[in-house]
Amino acid sequence: MKALLLENVHPLGESLLRDAGFEVETRVGALDEDELIEALEGVQLLGIRSKTEVTARVLENAPSLEAIGAFCIGTNQIDLAVAAQKGVVVFNAPFSNTRSVVELAIAEIIIMARRLTEKDRALHDGVWFKDAKGSHEVRGRRLGIVGYGNIGSQLSVVAEMLGFKVYFYDTDDKLALGNATRCSSLEELLSVAEVVTLHVDGRSGNAGFFGAEQFAAMRPRALFLNLSRGFVVDYDALKTHLESGHIAGAAVDVFPEEPKSKGEPFSSPLQGLANVVLTPHIGGSTEEAQEDIGRFVAAKLRDYIQRGSTTLNVNLPSLNLPERPGQHRLIHFHQNVPGVLARMNGILAEHGVNIEGQMLDTSAESGYVVTDVVSQLPEALLDQLRSMPETIRLRVVN
Repeated sequence: MKALLLENVHPLGESLLRDAGFEVETRVGALDEDELIEALEGVQLLGIRSKTEVTARVLENAPSLEAIGAFCIGTNQIDLAVAAQKGVVVFNAPFSNTRSVVELAIAEIIIMARRLTEKDRALHDGVWFKDAKGSHEVRGRRLGIVGYGNIGSQLSVVAEMLGFKVYFYDTDDKLALGNATRCSSLEELLSVAEVVTLHVDGRSGNAGFFGAEQFAAMRPRALFLNLSRGFVVDYDALKTHLESGHIAGAAVDVFPEEPKSKGEPFSSPLQGLANVVLTPHIGGSTEEAQEDIGRFVAAKLRDYIQRGSTTLNVNLPSLNLPERPGQHRLIHFHQNVPGVLARMNGILAEHGVNIEGQMLDTSAESGYVVTDVVSQLPEALLDQLRSMPETIRLRVVN
């Protein structure tokens, strides 16, 4: 089977798949829609990061594709609904780079609080700019975390250890860790926080989430960070509030439009502003995080192909399946309607195939049933299962 890995996926992911018997092709940068369609011919596994868009058109034109690995946290670059309709399983790495993002956020807060960007620039220009004005300790400062998921909650714990007073807001009901205080609204958080950091997800509803109104509601001379998604913030509005002095500093790691490959031109309205830290989407770009992501996602792809396990996938039912040597495993994705399992088992019975084990899980739209048998599965039986109107995808693991 063939795997295509794009965007500098860590070599550990490549070697894990090669060791499992896959033919692996790697490419340095992202591909556009037409390039990706061409590259996916005959490919069963696709590995990407954040720059490659796996659109409905790509999925419609990649019939051999079985699974996609997002070697990152976000999956908004993939049309998950169409992937589910095609029986293409999508995995990501929801935990592997959280510490790297948290450490970058802490570092950037300290950099802005001490105005280190301006001190650094002055010395590079040959000016001895030793001045305490506008520089502050972070101990005792009020940190407001917007989005209390895997990253936001870990940031909460680390920040509290440094002496921050932590406040957070999340649309879901999340348990406060340590001494963190939950805010009932974004407005409440903005009214109290001296540092505001965004860690929201990439759902389409978050587009334009933070703009002129929210910046105006922040405390005077507050600091702002966005290490979540570029499209959630109005950066022109942020520029206005930085230039007016209402916002004292900003750190931005993500942008609405980002170059596909290293070395390409980049432009932002925030370039050249004082006390602004711009980083090229490197929140999770540490060697430790990328190694862990490479191992985690590649193992998920391998386990799905080799034994049908879909644990921690993001778009289809989830089954954690053990290996069963000496048996044939029938993997079947189908529309979640009544009677599918009975019809499947009826077809197996017609062909005299005895079921050794069977597991089923469903979501609102899809069902996933895995059937283990000892006897051979004749092609006529498989054709009958494929011809069932509810069948999305059928595969046999020997």
